[in-house]
Amino acid sequence: MAQPTSVIHDIGYQRYTGPRLGRWYANRSLYEQSLRTAFGIGRGAKAKIFPWLVIGIALSVAIIEIAVRSITGESFISYRGFAGTITFPVMLFLAIVAPELVSRDLRDRTLPLYFSRPMSRTDYALAKYSALATVVLLLLAVPQLLIYIGAVFTRTDGFSGALKELGDMGPGLAGAVIRALVLAAIALLVASLSGRRAFAAAFIVGVFVITAPMVGILNVIGGTGSALFKLSFLVNPMTLLFGVEQWLFGAPKGEGDGMPIGGFGPVYGAATFVLIAGCLALLLLRYRKVAA
Repeated sequence: MAQPTSVIHDIGYQRYTGPRLGRWYANRSLYEQSLRTAFGIGRGAKAKIFPWLVIGIALSVAIIEIAVRSITGESFISYRGFAGTITFPVMLFLAIVAPELVSRDLRDRTLPLYFSRPMSRTDYALAKYSALATVVLLLLAVPQLLIYIGAVFTRTDGFSGALKELGDMGPGLAGAVIRALVLAAIALLVASLSGRRAFAAAFIVGVFVITAPMVGILNVIGGTGSALFKLSFLVNPMTLLFGVEQWLFGAPKGEGDGMPIGGFGPVYGAATFVLIAGCLALLLLRYRKVAA
């Protein structure tokens, strides 16, 4: 009986001979894709509703400020005060967007696909962090730029007025950068702890909401003027940010002495740096332990 003959079929597979773009291109692509995800670009209408609702709120505050200023010649909100005005929408924005960036990958187990490319776990975490920080910065800075443009056109002192307005906006933009770095680090770390987006969102809101009354409790325990009273604002991320901004740029105009942090401004600055570094270190540690 004749033995069967083996046959090799050519089905057209070829070796890839094009350029290998490598690790940098993979990181950049993940960063860009994360930005698109945060804004709901390339996804269904449902994914766009909440991010653009918050963006609309932020821009609406800027437009109202421009309108009030053009009519009355007075500001109802400062550049530095803008971030505080939209604190609650920003918190909700983080609670929705951060889980979209990392919790979905954990739930769908897509991390092995990422790590099979020339991308390390550190690259993945830092690309996601960079994207979220960029989104928060845009949310806080673009309306301030819009207010600046409107303010310049309402001033009657020409170029000197534009320079003065630019000086007023500087601390607001610097504060926006600090806020973006801090809030993105906290939200992304918390979101990375759960693959369920609803749980991750609740945990993120909880970090900001639960620590707020703790500030009040420490105020009462320490008593007005005590060191504990002045340091109590370190407990909540939002009051911490107000404290470090006051240390860097002074008390906001028209608000008396600002937050009663006394001479502990450097402590607020150090705490902010430690918070960012600590959150990023824990985030990197988290992804070293994630199964791929």
